[in-house]
Amino acid sequence: MSLDLSEEALAKVTAEIAVTAAQFDRTAELPWPGLWAAHNAGLLTASVGRQFGGPGAGPREVARILTAIGEGDASVGLLAANTLLTHAAQAAGPTWPAETYDDLLRRSKDGPALVNAIRAEPELGAPARGGLPKTTATRTGGGWVLNGRKAYATGGAGLAYHVVWAVADEPDGDPDRPRVGHVVVAGDRPGITWVDTWDHLGLRASNTHDVVYTDVHVPADAFVEIPRGPDGVYRDPAAAAGPGSFGHPALYIGVARAARATFAAFARERVPAALGRPIAQTERIQAVAGEIDLQIVTAETLLHGALLRLEAGDRSILPELSAVKVAIARAVIAATQTAVAALGNPGLSRHHPLERHLRDALCIRVHPPQEDTVLLASGRRILNPEKD
Repeated sequence: MSLDLSEEALAKVTAEIAVTAAQFDRTAELPWPGLWAAHNAGLLTASVGRQFGGPGAGPREVARILTAIGEGDASVGLLAANTLLTHAAQAAGPTWPAETYDDLLRRSKDGPALVNAIRAEPELGAPARGGLPKTTATRTGGGWVLNGRKAYATGGAGLAYHVVWAVADEPDGDPDRPRVGHVVVAGDRPGITWVDTWDHLGLRASNTHDVVYTDVHVPADAFVEIPRGPDGVYRDPAAAAGPGSFGHPALYIGVARAARATFAAFARERVPAALGRPIAQTERIQAVAGEIDLQIVTAETLLHGALLRLEAGDRSILPELSAVKVAIARAVIAATQTAVAALGNPGLSRHHPLERHLRDALCIRVHPPQEDTVLLASGRRILNPEKD
């Protein structure tokens, strides 16, 4: 099927996904209707590489897709982002075993086939903060045996494949410098148990639960080593922004756009008795709407401007990408908070969509690289340019 990324087509998917967003935010169940809407439009496999028979959508196209999905439902947007970014990474530099990736593509034809990198651990916390996982992949004669517990495993039991961050336990390995990598595991393998821990402020339908791996057997090619740096030190690939890391900011821009639309609809419909006309006709509300729009325009321009510079081969922006992500996060939150503050109690009611948009928008802060580490690194880069 051809991939239609026109504004009209994306707006149609946004509207279809939005129909059930509030329902699944309440129940915290996986938002399958929204995922099917994205699947039926071909959006969940848009970034599958042309070498694999896919459309080969690039970073800017993926960003547009995720903004449209996020505007409909942030939880669907997060599940889609993790899946699209996995396909994009495979297209850029194949690391999955060929038969395994073929199986994922076959599953993707039948319905939403979700993928996620399962990285965080209860004791370790965010991998981007440093450290190595306790989860182990033990070498056997015929493959690997995976054991460990992971936290914040977005997608839950709906995942077709897990990409699990683990330390290799090998008979001939160096115990002081073990290999570190990702283990590609089918979600229906025996030994995978889900622990329902997700009861979150936002992204409630994302099913970001804990998962336990108990003697999960996988073939020999399932372990994909993450190379160490030139200095021999392992660095977490999620700790810094890169060209393919703008999927998450893109979906939250969609949340801000949804907040803007919700605010505008309320302002047009709200007619206080003392005023006798819609509050949308007052200068105060018009100025607030302008402020919301300013923040969204800022975020969108930062996102697509950065991607265009990367597309043009401008490598001078690479050290600034993390700061761009922080600026987008600030703009998204500012836009949504401005809308809520202007409406007062209605904007904080569980019966009003704006309350959900605010909760979802705040979740942009948890994605690495996080603000404090970005500001510290940027400050050091500016104050000590000779170390660049």
